[in-house]
Amino acid sequence: MSSLLHKTDSRIGKLRRSSQQYIFWVLLFVGLVVIPLLYYTGQISIEKVNMLGRYMTFAIVAVGLDLVWGYTGILSLCQALFFSLGGYAMGMYLAHHGGPEGIVDVNGWKLPACLYVVYPYKVGEAPADALVPWFWKPFYFLPVTTILGLLIPGLVALVIGYFGFRSRVRGVYFAILTQAITVAAWLVFSMNNMKLCGTNGLTRFDKILGYKLSDPNVKISLYIITLLALVGVYWLARYIVSSRLGRILIAIRDDENTLRFSGYKPYTYKLFAFVLAGMIAGLGGMLYTPQMGIFTPSNMEASMSILVVIWVAVGGRGTLSGAILGALTVNLLYNFLTSEKNFFLFTWKAQYWQFALGGLFIGVVLLFPNGLINLWHRLTARPSTTLR
Repeated sequence: MSSLLHKTDSRIGKLRRSSQQYIFWVLLFVGLVVIPLLYYTGQISIEKVNMLGRYMTFAIVAVGLDLVWGYTGILSLCQALFFSLGGYAMGMYLAHHGGPEGIVDVNGWKLPACLYVVYPYKVGEAPADALVPWFWKPFYFLPVTTILGLLIPGLVALVIGYFGFRSRVRGVYFAILTQAITVAAWLVFSMNNMKLCGTNGLTRFDKILGYKLSDPNVKISLYIITLLALVGVYWLARYIVSSRLGRILIAIRDDENTLRFSGYKPYTYKLFAFVLAGMIAGLGGMLYTPQMGIFTPSNMEASMSILVVIWVAVGGRGTLSGAILGALTVNLLYNFLTSEKNFFLFTWKAQYWQFALGGLFIGVVLLFPNGLINLWHRLTARPSTTLR
């Protein structure tokens, strides 16, 4: 009887995995074929395509969090920090090649327009004394920016994870720690004297690789690149969770103490997942910045990291396709419900969105604890009542 139940559970697991892949392929087909087709036939505007591109960057971040939370059991509340580090890296590159304002300093470097406006002059300094900060200069080159946009979030994640996991900080305590670090970073980036443009953020973007960001062809290209990046991140995460390494990560989530007594060092595997998730979030931030046209410290606020958790929980924790589905669903609802609409005798206002988001989260937790993707599982992976 036990072997029969094991075979049944194995069959159900395979059906669920295949259904997750089916959902991913559907989303890929819509993103790669349907959306461009609708744009080129004039059914949707380039602004809509650009919006979907930004939402896919959020899906990239959600996949990273699902890897570290859904499969490893680590609730990280600093994904917005890693996202912003990648976003600032790309934003500094774009600012170098941005608006016309600025001056050329004594070293021959043009002061980016967004920094020129809010440059923190010391007492007695004149505009001619302004200097391009040393840490801005590497971001003038796109290849270096791309490397640093991945490396910096990875190094920050390595430092946080090393001291946290070595000290065996787990559960809600690790979540509070990462949230506190994110808030501290937000305060630092908001300070004008840090020469990161303060609360104004990085603005006045104009070109990327010499091409105008306002060009519709550039926008559709960025959309396609983001989609391909999402596909690559998904398959990388899927390869990891399907491997022996993935089984160890799941074992850490389910029973870390037993794994440690078996001779493993769980903190090394947790550190790997945490660093990888940080780099994935940094990639999302780099792709978000040129499509948004601005990057400010508001992207690093504590609420943004909590929002990433909501995306994963709504879509389905521990299902990579669910993370993508949750991020896209919540953000599309946000786009629809943050404008005033008239429903017969009731007027929907933008400020009601927070109630809708809270209701969605509570409803999914109560009705579908495994997320929206569980709806599909119930249709495709329901076991037969007759065992054969």
